[in-house]
Amino acid sequence: MARRLAERTQRTARIAEREAPGSMGRYISWKIENGPQGLQGVIVCDHPATRFVLDGTRPHIIRPRRAKVLRFEIRGREVFAAYVRHPGTRPNDFLGRALREGR
Repeated sequence: MARRLAERTQRTARIAEREAPGSMGRYISWKIENGPQGLQGVIVCDHPATRFVLDGTRPHIIRPRRAKVLRFEIRGREVFAAYVRHPGTRPNDFLGRALREGR
């Protein structure tokens, strides 16, 4: 039983790695542990932005923290700005999709 649970958990974690945006898949790990109902498979994503990806973000303003201006590149040109208006992001429930697909 524990071996089947481990195989299933590992398969679901691989799906989550594939579904995760950018480099977030490298932060996914899995383990088998005792829970209140017996053995359970646990999949964890330790990336610092996981919550923002799963829940999405509302539109917000980004301001520099340490410098006086933000610096970034647009179409090969260096651009400076005192702040930018971020449009927000849609939720991306890659862990939920992995769970549903891994069943």
